[in-house]
Amino acid sequence: MLRFDHLRAVAQHRRVRQWAGVVLLALLAATAPATAQTVTIAGEDDWAPYSSVPRGGSTPVGLAVDIVREAFAAQGVTVVFVGVPFPRCMFLAKTGQVDGCFNATLVADLRDDYHWHPTPMFVEELAIFGRKDSGRTDMTLAALEGHRVGYTIGYTYPLAFRQNPRILKAAAKSDRQLLEMLDARRVDYILINTAPAWLRLADMPEVRKRVERVGVISQDGFWVAFSRVLPEGERRAAQFEQGLAALRASGRLQAMQVELHRRLGY
Repeated sequence: MLRFDHLRAVAQHRRVRQWAGVVLLALLAATAPATAQTVTIAGEDDWAPYSSVPRGGSTPVGLAVDIVREAFAAQGVTVVFVGVPFPRCMFLAKTGQVDGCFNATLVADLRDDYHWHPTPMFVEELAIFGRKDSGRTDMTLAALEGHRVGYTIGYTYPLAFRQNPRILKAAAKSDRQLLEMLDARRVDYILINTAPAWLRLADMPEVRKRVERVGVISQDGFWVAFSRVLPEGERRAAQFEQGLAALRASGRLQAMQVELHRRLGY
């Protein structure tokens, strides 16, 4: 009889342990993270060192790509990148075909078309480049009036430049073509971002001998422009801002920028 009672007690104890295990698994399932989140972000394909697609590839690489990937990863979000020309990039985000596009400049005529995170990913200088034989190193936006000035199609420039009829504008399809136009004297000056310009010129040693930075227009922030068409757009912008804040607080964001400048030599 004692042996029977003992066996019954053991059986009951085992059943309790089994049910406890079931309850624990249920609790773990209830509190486990949801299925991994994924976003599709378009990056421009021809703006090294921030975002460009290597020859023969399809996915962009560069500082901005790394920032976007790591900021979202800090929030448990995986990014699928698409590399396209910048005008196409902005169109895809505006029409909801991707979650967002970088590297966008937050200007008045784009503000209401996208969701924006409060702080930029990074700041880059918009400079004036000219030929060394021009003798000018103090050019300003106002000083461009009466001159032929090149710019790259599809990029965002200050309204004061775009709407000034006294600045004679000439369009180029790429930053490389822009530098070639300047070297060939087809324009007097060009507007170009400083880091991309120096990186281009590293592969154009003969042109680099004849052109230089001769002025500054502005220091501009660059953002991911998130789609307003997609219902998750505003939340994605908030997630990205939180991820950026985490990178900034850890020192990782500054370290990435320092490493870029070290590689470029300025």
